[in-house]
Amino acid sequence: MSELLARASLTRLFEPQDAVGLALVAVLGPEEALAVITSGGEPDPGLEQSLHELLAEEGGNTSWKGLGAAFCRWRPRVPSLAPERDLMVLQRLGGGFLIPSDEHWPQQLSDLGLQAPLGLWYRGNPSLLPGAAHAVAVVGSRDSTAYGATISADLAHGLARKGFTVVSGGAYGIDAHAHRAALTGADPGGSRAPTVAFMAGGLDRFYPSGNDELLRTVARRGLVLAEVPPGAAPTRYRFLQRNRMIAAFAGATVVVEARWRSGALNTAHHAEALGRPVAAVPGSVLSANSAGCHRLLRDGGAVLVTDVQEVLELLGGEPDPSGDVRHRAEAAIQDGLTLEDLILLDALPLRTPVPPEKLCVVAGLSLLAVRAGLGRLQVLGLAESVGLLWRRGPTRNPA
Repeated sequence: MSELLARASLTRLFEPQDAVGLALVAVLGPEEALAVITSGGEPDPGLEQSLHELLAEEGGNTSWKGLGAAFCRWRPRVPSLAPERDLMVLQRLGGGFLIPSDEHWPQQLSDLGLQAPLGLWYRGNPSLLPGAAHAVAVVGSRDSTAYGATISADLAHGLARKGFTVVSGGAYGIDAHAHRAALTGADPGGSRAPTVAFMAGGLDRFYPSGNDELLRTVARRGLVLAEVPPGAAPTRYRFLQRNRMIAAFAGATVVVEARWRSGALNTAHHAEALGRPVAAVPGSVLSANSAGCHRLLRDGGAVLVTDVQEVLELLGGEPDPSGDVRHRAEAAIQDGLTLEDLILLDALPLRTPVPPEKLCVVAGLSLLAVRAGLGRLQVLGLAESVGLLWRRGPTRNPA
């Protein structure tokens, strides 16, 4: 069996961050590790000793119960192994499976050491994956406020215009606002993904289902990634494990809104442990949605930021100022548009017109906001109606 198929199989046997499983792969390699598990034999004492020593070095031996206990955990899943089928599922969806030896593997994930993923299932174009220096994580609460929605969208839109990839978790709230705004801000012909979403479940079915249209757009223009195979459920444990990859993938992490106990804080703590810069946006002292941000700032775990330029300072400057170039002519027309207008403009199809209700789903805006925005865009020639349907207007040169 090839390394690709072996790693794909192991993603179904192991839960994310399974210390014993990852140590077994580190000692034996993926093909031999899979063979040992599927053989049905008893653990070799010498191998057990090697694993115990490696886990002790990595600080992961506190729950060591022996390789036999791990076999009992993994072997019930062996009959379900079908790596060729899993690969076919993703290929039909425009994706595949990346392993560390691949050309486009994100090398920054190696900073996770033994906890680096065995591979990455993806939907999208892996050649667009950036290095850590060109990626910023924008994370926060699922139940975001209007303030959080505005700030996250402003930051993501601005970062994308500067040529950065915005990384988040594909969830409702801050994540969705960040992904959507990055898509509106990025150069469609850029060499890096405008946004990357790390998921906690299999990529054959996007979760949450309410973000399905958005995540399909992310996959079409950027990438959606997961370390678990098709069909894997997005459990709470897997959400927490997913956060370490967001933190490692990005050169800096920005927490926009977070409650006192929030998954976004988990991402921030992973970033801090990796030595990555962490920033937080302050909010009202009366808002429970900003309590986690204030906690990070008070404890010294984050730097206070209020705009894109302050985020860029965390990364030591702007790596690709040419990210603004192709926007200048269009910006001459778009100056004065609200961020909601820009999101709506990006949601408009180029050719086949759609009803306003469809635009509500794609843009994440209310029907009232969509109808008002369409009127403004039509006046500028950026949208046109075809009966009761809408699409982008013909390209206009600035005066």
